[in-house]
Amino acid sequence: MPELPEVETVRRGLEQKTQGHLLLNAEVLYPRTIAQPSLAAFQAAMQNLYITDWQRRGKYLLGQLTTQAHPAGWLGVHLRMTGQLLWLHRDDVLQKHTRVRLFFSDHQELRFVDQRTFGQMWWVAPGVAPETVITGLQRLGPEPLSTDFSVLYLKQKLDSRRRSIKAALLDQSIVAGLGNIYADESLFVSGILPTTPCFELTEPQLERLHGAVVQVLSASLEQGGTTFSDFRDVLGVNGNYGGVAWVYGRAGQPCRVCGAQLNRIKLTGRSTHFCQQCQV
Repeated sequence: MPELPEVETVRRGLEQKTQGHLLLNAEVLYPRTIAQPSLAAFQAAMQNLYITDWQRRGKYLLGQLTTQAHPAGWLGVHLRMTGQLLWLHRDDVLQKHTRVRLFFSDHQELRFVDQRTFGQMWWVAPGVAPETVITGLQRLGPEPLSTDFSVLYLKQKLDSRRRSIKAALLDQSIVAGLGNIYADESLFVSGILPTTPCFELTEPQLERLHGAVVQVLSASLEQGGTTFSDFRDVLGVNGNYGGVAWVYGRAGQPCRVCGAQLNRIKLTGRSTHFCQQCQV
C-alpha cells in the first residue's frame, strides 16, 4: 500500500501536471470506485473544471476544484493497496485495470488504475468540509513531518499503551501516513525492537524514534518513494527507496550495519522486518 512518501510523490506530480489543464469530463469504468456521491452526480460534477491545488492528508489526496469564477468543491482520492494515478496522452493504450478516466484539455488524461479495486474517489460539493464526506480524514493523527508530531506528543500517546510499538506506528489516529514499510525502517534506525510494548519505551528511545521517523520519511521522499509491487508516480516511474531500505523486504539478507541475518515475523497480521542484533 502506498504510504506517505509515495502519496506525496504522486501529489507533487499531480500539482505539476494538471495545473492549467481544463478537466473536461470523466468516464467511470468501475462504479464501485466512486465512494461518494452517486455515480451520476460524480460524473456531472467533473465537467469544465480546473484543479488549482493538490493537498495530501495522511494517505489521502485532495484536489481543489474551481470553475473560471467559483469554487467547485474537492476531488478526493485514496489509492489503497494497488491504486495508481497516471498522467497520459488520451491515445495511450488503456491499462487492463483502469477504473476512472479524467479527460483534460490538450488530449491529456488522468487515469486511476487499480488492480485490487480497493481504491476510492469522492466528489465533495462546494462549501462542504472534505472530512464530512471523506470520513476517514476525521480519524487521522498529526502529520509526521509537521511540528505537531513531537517527542512530547509521542510520549503522551504511547505512555500507557500495552500494545507493541509496531502496532502503534501503524495506527493512523496516532500518526498519519505511516505504514508497514516505514514503521519497520524507523524502528531499525532508532534501534527499537518492533515487539517492544509502548509503555516500556524510555524517553531517549522516544527521541530516537521521533528522529528516525522524520529521517526515514525524508530519505524516501528524496528517492520518490518505494516500489516493491504496484507503486508508480504519475508518469509511471518506480520509486527508488527500496534499493536502499535498511530492513523492509530484506528478510534473510545481511544487515547493512552489523552483517547479521535479518528476521521477518508476523506482528498484528503484518510482515515485520528487523535485526535482532541492532534492535533491542
